[in-house]
Amino acid sequence: MAANIQTPATTPPGAPSGHLTTYLLGSAVVAALGGLLFGFETAVISGTTEWLQKHFELTDFMLGFTVSSALIGTIVGAISVGRPADAWGRRGVLFILGILFLLAALGCAFAWNWHAFMFFRFLGGLGVGGASVVSPMYIAEISPASYRGRLVAVTQFNIVLGILLAYLSNYIIGSLGLGDAQSRWMFGVMALPAIVFLLLLVFTPQSPRWLVAQGRIAEARRVLEKCGTDLNALDFELGEIQASLDLAHHGLEEPFFCRRYLKPILLAVAIAMFNQLSGINALIYYTAHIFKMAGADQASALLQSVIIGFTNLVFTLAALTVIDHFGRRRLMLLGSIGYIASLSASAYAFYTHSGGWLLLGSLLVFIASHAFGQGAVIWVFISEIFPNRVRARGQALGSFTHWIMAAAISWTFPMIAAKSGGHVFAFYALCMVGQLIWVIRVMPETKGISLEQIQKRLGIE
Repeated sequence: MAANIQTPATTPPGAPSGHLTTYLLGSAVVAALGGLLFGFETAVISGTTEWLQKHFELTDFMLGFTVSSALIGTIVGAISVGRPADAWGRRGVLFILGILFLLAALGCAFAWNWHAFMFFRFLGGLGVGGASVVSPMYIAEISPASYRGRLVAVTQFNIVLGILLAYLSNYIIGSLGLGDAQSRWMFGVMALPAIVFLLLLVFTPQSPRWLVAQGRIAEARRVLEKCGTDLNALDFELGEIQASLDLAHHGLEEPFFCRRYLKPILLAVAIAMFNQLSGINALIYYTAHIFKMAGADQASALLQSVIIGFTNLVFTLAALTVIDHFGRRRLMLLGSIGYIASLSASAYAFYTHSGGWLLLGSLLVFIASHAFGQGAVIWVFISEIFPNRVRARGQALGSFTHWIMAAAISWTFPMIAAKSGGHVFAFYALCMVGQLIWVIRVMPETKGISLEQIQKRLGIE
């Protein structure tokens, strides 16, 4: 059965407690803007696939490769950002990621040939991969346990807000009759939120757990206080952070892939793999393409993409409000059941040529199930299960696994779907049966417990 981690019946004297402050909320929202750029960069290409295929004369195979080129950068960004985040701090790395997003937006808008386009999409992928690691990790490290799920889930909310803005932007730009420049504008508008992100980062603090690791205890104390840790709990929380780091016995350079961290490693890899085996990135990257496969015209396909994005946003917001009350496992259970039902219906729609309305309805249920389950939980869960001393590398591993699977799904989708749309959705439904079994039998609950206590309850010394 699942290794449930329950909150103690009695709270130890001086145990960490906290409240929501304006400073904490503002810092979390700014960090989560990395998620908005992540979502925008991920989804904006969905409205340009037809232009890309015609403009660069791409086969279905090369279209898949072009779309997944950003994911190659994402994989590199996710796996390589952990050590810089430990060395330079979470906020310093977020600055670098903001610059990458800005360069990617302008570069894709002015790309002079296919190779240039691929290079700047790769840079955008580096930003997405890095943001998927650092934004949720940073928010988890500044948040009191009682608010951590909701605040880390703000990253996911901003990811889906970025996806919706990309769909909406694509729809508006597509209605302006800009001709060949249309898709270039779709890519270029991301420069605006990237600039806002860079400006607002100036006002955010460093992570208190990173500051403790650097020996800057007084600064860490000030940040914890401003982020809502109660004054009578400051010493207790600082002591727990120092004990978790335990740098006298565990250096920040110690091996990560070892028996001590096997349990969180397996949990992170499993949730990240299942996230993409749902087919979520195939839907996000190829939303308009899927609806055109079912018979919709270009304008209708772009509008239906906006409906999908809006549904994603609404159910992510719903999950954000309840994740610290219902817990992570319960959301995953509900989402898994919704996945199985909706993906099966999507497969049926393609097998029987039932028309666009059944497909739209099933995909709306699918995106709602994702938003309320996996989408809301994945980045929260991965940010919680690793000890402070290896959290950056653990988050990087989870994100790396997520993006490796995303690349495989997005690259293969056009080829498989061109032969049989029903087969691909049936395969995703079968994978979600596997996720449901994993959630029931393996996944632990982590709600309402400090990061340091989660480490102890997973049996990590």
